[in-house]
Amino acid sequence: MKNLKNRVAAVTGAASGIGRMLAINLAKEGCHLALADLDERGLRETVAMITEGVRVTMHRVDVSDRAQVYRYADETVKQHGGADIIINNAGVAVCDTLEDVSYEDFEWLFNINFWGVVYGTRAFLPHLKKRPEGHIVNISSINAMVPFSHNGPYNAAKSAVMGFTETLVQELDGSTVRVSCVHPGGIKTNIASNARFCKHVNPDKPHEEVAKTFDRIARTTADRAARVIISGMRRNKRRILVGLDARIMDFQKRLTPVLTNLLTGRIMRGMK
Repeated sequence: MKNLKNRVAAVTGAASGIGRMLAINLAKEGCHLALADLDERGLRETVAMITEGVRVTMHRVDVSDRAQVYRYADETVKQHGGADIIINNAGVAVCDTLEDVSYEDFEWLFNINFWGVVYGTRAFLPHLKKRPEGHIVNISSINAMVPFSHNGPYNAAKSAVMGFTETLVQELDGSTVRVSCVHPGGIKTNIASNARFCKHVNPDKPHEEVAKTFDRIARTTADRAARVIISGMRRNKRRILVGLDARIMDFQKRLTPVLTNLLTGRIMRGMK
């Protein structure tokens, strides 16, 4: 999708982080926006940052609720006359061991990070097919390839997103709808500070300290991540790696898969 001007893009998780910067950068391309999040205050802040003369609508949506996501798709089409792009970006994190994480937290994360992507894809796909050209962008993670210890639910959900999206690539091959699977590395967003931290990770290290550690490791800004994703969309890339760390870890995993997993686990344990 080389030309984004006057396209209609739906973006979930648009109240902060990558979603917010995707909205801002897509607006600079002349893209009209249907922005979704549960955080209405954050959504309003995002909209206030958009100065281009594009049409922007706000939608309070819990992506783990199928009915709400389908309503969001219908509202987007009604208010914008159609939809060309869906970016399933909304995501959360839970930090605990797989032995100790509660089923409630596991399900909470999966309902947002995986089912939210499924609902968003299926709700918007019929509308995308009606356009001359459509694009589905699903945000997975480098964690889908290189899992981090104490992030099992997140790793699993992002792996599921990758499998779902790569299957979608196969099934929509030859159609007018393009599909991209995005694998960010460490991105400076609020996901760590908003994560559900459980005592089994490190009871002696406060939540805020763990979040600060993540921020020090994360090298890529949300703005840079958004621009890389949009560039990949323009080139119809099926696989988009975001950040030098993502590219290095992807290469290492393909070169020495077992060793990479073991070393990553040991490094993560040393940081807890």
